[in-house]
Amino acid sequence: MNALVPLPVLLPLLAAGSELVLGTRYPRAQRFVGVAVLTAVLGLSLTLLVAADSRGPIVMHLGDFAPPLGITLVADRLSALMLTVSAAVTLCVLVYSVGQGMADREEQSPLAVFHPAYMVLVAGVSCTFLAGDLVNLYVGFEIMLVASFVLLTLGGTAARLRAGATYVLVSLVSSMVFFTAVALTYAAAGTVNLAQLAVRLAELPVGVRTLLEATLLTVFAVKAAVFPLAAWLPDSYPTTPAPVTAVFAGLLTKVGVYCVLRTETLLFPGNRLGDLLLVAALASLVVGVLGAVAQTDLKRVLSFVLISHIGYMIFGIGIGTRAGLGGAIVYVVHHITVQTALFLVAGLIERRTGTTELTRVGGLAAAVPALGALFLLPALNLAGIPPMSGFIGKLELLRAGVADAGVLAYVLVGAASLTSLLTLYVMAKVWNLAFWRAAPAGAAERGTVLEEPDTDDSGPDPDEVVRRPAPAGQAVTATLSGRAITVTTTTDRLPRSMTWATAALVLLSLAYTVLGDPFTAVTGRAADELLERSPYIEAVLGQ
Repeated sequence: MNALVPLPVLLPLLAAGSELVLGTRYPRAQRFVGVAVLTAVLGLSLTLLVAADSRGPIVMHLGDFAPPLGITLVADRLSALMLTVSAAVTLCVLVYSVGQGMADREEQSPLAVFHPAYMVLVAGVSCTFLAGDLVNLYVGFEIMLVASFVLLTLGGTAARLRAGATYVLVSLVSSMVFFTAVALTYAAAGTVNLAQLAVRLAELPVGVRTLLEATLLTVFAVKAAVFPLAAWLPDSYPTTPAPVTAVFAGLLTKVGVYCVLRTETLLFPGNRLGDLLLVAALASLVVGVLGAVAQTDLKRVLSFVLISHIGYMIFGIGIGTRAGLGGAIVYVVHHITVQTALFLVAGLIERRTGTTELTRVGGLAAAVPALGALFLLPALNLAGIPPMSGFIGKLELLRAGVADAGVLAYVLVGAASLTSLLTLYVMAKVWNLAFWRAAPAGAAERGTVLEEPDTDDSGPDPDEVVRRPAPAGQAVTATLSGRAITVTTTTDRLPRSMTWATAALVLLSLAYTVLGDPFTAVTGRAADELLERSPYIEAVLGQ
């Protein structure tokens, strides 16, 4: 069983190399390799989850070198659960992107580099979840950074290059801080192995421990988009293609949350900075949802909602009890799935209408009922409507806050409840504008290309937009701000694989509700294991 632990990292890397060799000459083989490998990773992750839940943490010392010399990979309940969810989500997003590429006839496009970069990204995510030391945690983040820059700038448009530059700049700064934190930790404790640090950090002066904890939290807060370190996110994600936006928003931010969970329970028990986390959670909840209320572009709405709901997870970690951590884990799993599904729906809306600007779309519930259902179910889930998984996670967090009985915890309970109501308002606003009302005047007609003149940030004047007929669903040349670009015209028919991949994520989010008891039981056991610490330490150190 131990030999299976490195495979979620190795298989995507091997697939990336194979896909680079295949290149654009064999696009079908390239797609098959990606889907087959991620299906295998999903099966491996499920196997590790079952084994970790029944036997305890599974440890692999690469090269059989014991800590602190060797590379240690660990699959406990939390990491195996995160691996399983991430494998399911990345598989669905890959199927969605394959359908999009086939529909756009991109077999000969240089965008075929998407598949190798995507596999590298999956490998980085898996490495982060399985890392048993700070150096490999850092390496996992850097692998994700390299792949992320490629994926963010696909297509080479000015908007994507600007967003990619912002993302990379923020990521490089946080990486330098992370590297500094790793160096300081090694200087203070003489090791970077997490299990050994769990023992040795307790022997250091309180001031040194607090400095190390604050530095690592700052790094992970940037990765998780915790306010006020989240200003980069709303401008970086909405410009990218739908599959990239979905996996970034749904999964990558939760990697940062996972790291906060791991370090706050294993390395720095006692919740010394719990109040600071609660303040950050409060700011994220309120500022994020108010930002979402003010937006009219669907992708930006979802980006601000994402920042807001990161606050729920930090809320549970800040409480630090079994109930708080269990609720945070439930919400992380729920949010990965639901947020990814909603961004994929946004991509379908953009494909159907040519835009995600809510003031320029309408009538989708009548025109495409299936698309309406695919949006409505995860939207209600995100808002926390009973008995969906969003409600389950929020209820556990609210119970943990009430049980804590602190003033700040009570404030968070109120803020979390208000945020849930405002999220429902935002989702209802999107539903009303995009789905329920009739299509507004000036909306894109099916089978037309919109050619827009130079505009300011307020958007183009509908009267100045030039419309010309074109075959529906075909790639054609248009003009944007005086530049020739290639666009795909709107179409009644949505590619089946894109629709079914989105539906699979929606069904997975509903499965958390149907299987609510076993689901919360697993997350509860994961929280117990995090608080107990000894199973992880003993499994790694062989005590």
